[in-house]
Parts: sequence; C-alpha cells; structure tokens
Amino acid sequence: MTGSLENLTVLPDAGPGVSGDLLSHVLAQIRLTGDHVRSHEVAWSNVLDLEAGAAHVLVVADGSLDVEDGERVVINTGDLVLLPRGLGGSRLVASASHASVIVCRFSFDPHSLRGMISTLPGRIHIRRAEGAGWLDGIVPFLMVEVTDDEPGAALMISRIIDVIVIRTLRTWVQRGHTTGWLGGLSDARIARALKVIHERPLQRWSVDTLADAAGMSRSSFCERFAALVGRSPLRYQNQWRLTLARNMLVAREARVGEVARRVGYESEAAFSRAYKAMFGHPPRDEPALPSEKRLQK
Repeated sequence: MTGSLENLTVLPDAGPGVSGDLLSHVLAQIRLTGDHVRSHEVAWSNVLDLEAGAAHVLVVADGSLDVEDGERVVINTGDLVLLPRGLGGSRLVASASHASVIVCRFSFDPHSLRGMISTLPGRIHIRRAEGAGWLDGIVPFLMVEVTDDEPGAALMISRIIDVIVIRTLRTWVQRGHTTGWLGGLSDARIARALKVIHERPLQRWSVDTLADAAGMSRSSFCERFAALVGRSPLRYQNQWRLTLARNMLVAREARVGEVARRVGYESEAAFSRAYKAMFGHPPRDEPALPSEKRLQK
C-alpha cells in the first residue's frame, strides 16, 4: 500500500454524532482473535469454570447466573457479559434450576491500543432489556458454525466473536455509563477533540487548540480528558500515531525511516525511542503479520 497516512484515517460516516464514528475508528485498531466456543449446562449452585486470565463473552441462553464478587449481580436469560481480563476474583454460580451458557473465549493482541484495553471495566453486563436482543440473530448463526465441519469454520467463528465484542462495546457506549476511553467517546465535548486527533494525526496539536475544539477551557479540558481517557491529550495523540506506525510496520508497507516520517517524526532515532518506550522493542524488531492476514486486511 502506498497511500498517505491521511487515507488510513478516514472515518466512516455514521450520522450527525461523532461517538459512533470514533468507536468504529478506534476499534478498527484493536485486534482480537476468538478461538473457542462452547455451550455449558451448569446445575443449580454449581460454578461455571472459565480459563483463568482469558477474555470471554458469556451469553445466558436459559436460566440465570449469580456473580459473586462482593456484590450480587444476576445475569438473566438473554443477557450478555464481556470479561476483557477474565473473571479475576469473581465466581459465576447457577442461581436457577440450571443455567445454559454459551462461552466464547478470545484474546486481544497485547500491543493493539493496549492502554485502552487495560482501562476497560473488568465486567461489562448488557441486559436483554437494555439492548442485548440483537443476540437473537447472531448467536444461532455462531452455533451453526461451531457444529459445521466446512472449510473456513474456524475463521468464521473468530469473525463472529469479533462482531459480538464490537457490538457489545458499542451498546455500552450508547448507554452512557462508560469509563476510560469509552467514556471519552460518549462525552460529546471530549469526543470532538478525539475526532480531530484521529482525523489529522500528523498535525502538531496544542492543548489550547484541542480545548477550543472541545469548547472548553484549557484546565477543564485537560482534567476531563485525563479522567475519561486515562492519559493527557498530547500523550494520547502520540500513542495514536505510534499505533498507526505499528500497523504499517507489521503490514510491511514501508521501511522504518519512511514510517517515522509518515507519522510526523523528524528523525528515525526519535521515532525508535518513542516506539520502544511504548511497545517494549524497537520498530525494526516488529514481526510481520502472516501473509494470509496481510491479505485479509
């Protein structure tokens, strides 16, 4: 690919608001792989076992589960729970005569916007009445693929889990009870600043200019941005530029020096230092995507 960086950051048109646009844009940079789907029958008072530390999406097809972690949360039929970092110290216990649960296991690419992934809440619960009814269509399709021996079934399952995770995050944003960078997307003023950063990542934004875009005073903007997004505005912009750079490097679109120039660094040395500070290794050591994944992009 030889197009400019600006062509890589065109936002989809999702109507008059900016939150949906930004969510699509940010989530396009978060890579995840779904690799396991099972249907579990859990007898009353028994615990649903999940692999420790793995990310999961749970859909309760019938019955209910209690979350035991200091507060009682009931996951009813038709509800969905996203566990980005696993159960932690919680337990899931069948609280009806039984619980029929569909469990989807997946993993995030640890380097794709890892700061944003780490600030996701430990548990996102979408109740059927609050918008999880969309699962009625996608879950049966997922289970068909699980039992399908046709070529490509594993890829289909991974893609469907991808869709479920993205749809869950979008529903969470639309509900407005978000934290971390999702909170930034759902806040109209902060979202305006995020929008200009994403649309023009090469521009050297000042805090004053971003505050003006948000329609806020400098001090109020910095405080609210950091509280919602988890980092300062300029640090967020730099991490976004480096994330775009990583995407180009793993796709082998250009050499390190050219990538550095594309994302606005005046020297390859400065770019390499910033890159290593964020990802833990220099840009020249970035492994390429497998050829089949580069084709899928």
